[in-house]
Amino acid sequence: MFRLSKIAATALAAATMALATGALAQIVKTPIPGDPVETGSGQVAGKMLDSGVKAYFGVPFAAPPLRELRWQPPQPHPEWEGVYNADRFAPECMQTLRNSDINHYFGEESLSEDCLYLNIWAPQDAEAGADLPVVVWIYGGGFNVGSTNMANYSGEQLAQRGVVYVALSYRLGAMGFMAHPELAAESETGTSGNYGLMDQAFGLQWIQDNIEAFGGDAGNVTLVGQSAGSMSLSALQVSPLADGLFHKIFGMSGSVVNSFSSPYERVEAAGLQAQEQLGAADISAMRAVSADKFLDLEGVRFGIAIDGHVLPEPAWTAFENGSFADVPMVIGYTKDETFNGLAGAQNADELRTRAQDMFGDDAEEILAFYDLEAEDFRRTAVDISRDTSMASAVRDWAIAQTTHGDSPVYAYIFSRTQPYTEGVTFADHNPATVGAYHTVEVPYFLDTLDSLNMFRETRTWTDADLELRDRSAGALVAFAQTGDPNMDGLDWPVYELGDERLVEFDIDTVDTIEWPNHGAMQIVHGQRISQ
Repeated sequence: MFRLSKIAATALAAATMALATGALAQIVKTPIPGDPVETGSGQVAGKMLDSGVKAYFGVPFAAPPLRELRWQPPQPHPEWEGVYNADRFAPECMQTLRNSDINHYFGEESLSEDCLYLNIWAPQDAEAGADLPVVVWIYGGGFNVGSTNMANYSGEQLAQRGVVYVALSYRLGAMGFMAHPELAAESETGTSGNYGLMDQAFGLQWIQDNIEAFGGDAGNVTLVGQSAGSMSLSALQVSPLADGLFHKIFGMSGSVVNSFSSPYERVEAAGLQAQEQLGAADISAMRAVSADKFLDLEGVRFGIAIDGHVLPEPAWTAFENGSFADVPMVIGYTKDETFNGLAGAQNADELRTRAQDMFGDDAEEILAFYDLEAEDFRRTAVDISRDTSMASAVRDWAIAQTTHGDSPVYAYIFSRTQPYTEGVTFADHNPATVGAYHTVEVPYFLDTLDSLNMFRETRTWTDADLELRDRSAGALVAFAQTGDPNMDGLDWPVYELGDERLVEFDIDTVDTIEWPNHGAMQIVHGQRISQ
């Protein structure tokens, strides 16, 4: 899938000298009977968790992207001798660490450019030939933060429900998504950037080649991701690099179909801006800059680009051309997530002005679907902002698959506001007003509610939350097993044009509703495809 460039070949040996020699020397304290497992690079031993789940942490799936391998496609990891003891997490990819007083704080792991590792959780009885469904988690974080090691993303609980769960890392920020003219010139493809997406595809190939040894079915792989992770899923769906490497998609609040991707020139310009801020003469000098210096760049942001290689064309165009993976999908969003300035409007007149700036002559037609004179104006403003940003992006994805593919789409809205412990405060949101925020559904679908109380009690979970968790996680596992999320007590219809229904997940009901305000979203959709 990936060829080793001439410039990368000269550095591969040096970059891999630190092949975790310590890991080879470590002794696993709670060994798994039957280990080691044979992989393409060598033998791997994990540890048995108290739950009976088999865990393999920090398994390398690519060569460390160091020195001349910085801003190169991922390369195969050299084979090792002996047994690689995968009993502890590897470093997180380079990113700005989270403050301990924000909502999603799960401790600080070490950071390194040497971060292309994955974590595997497998049921106690998993063994070669078991052919269990495989769930692959791709984390979010705006392509600038995120980690396979976060407790919120643990696969231990879903493994107990019968799947092999893999959390896959990828390079972030400048290390993962910087484009630059000199990088394009040295590349065999004539482009640069999107290295994080290449990491994801490379990891998926590793899973195809090795997961059967851990009890997984390489022919039944479900990609699961949230936010930037879900955007990644939609990108992988139209990328030739990921062709044939997965069979189902479960995307939470994110899509690059008609949104959230950038023209190549814009991302390349960000690379030149980074070079200027760093005072580097050329790309060679930029490779010599310490990775932490890139975290201090001001006003420079990197992300997915339509580069002509990883993403040959915009996602919507790829669907129109039939250049996409036609697979079953579950996709959705949350009730109170917003990604444009409309939610901040203080009154109807201000909202109209902001909408006019965003949508021009279509603004009034969009706003006509909402009651701007409602007593709870904030609720109305949030609904409009949600529907014209994330909800519309998710719906565009559903439309693309339904229009051009044969596989079903199941859509949801997650409406549960979590039960915050009285008196708890956060630096990044107000429990009294945050509602069903962006990422709220993750611990329900992944069965990781307890992770939010790791360092201090922030939620007082109710029996209703535990029931909602079981129904959410149960639907994900059912989908991974069969391609259909329906299970006992859940009647989830297939999304259809002209009959736009989705399932609302809340503690009071998990029930089918008409897609809220889809008429307004249709106008936004028309704007996007006409651009």
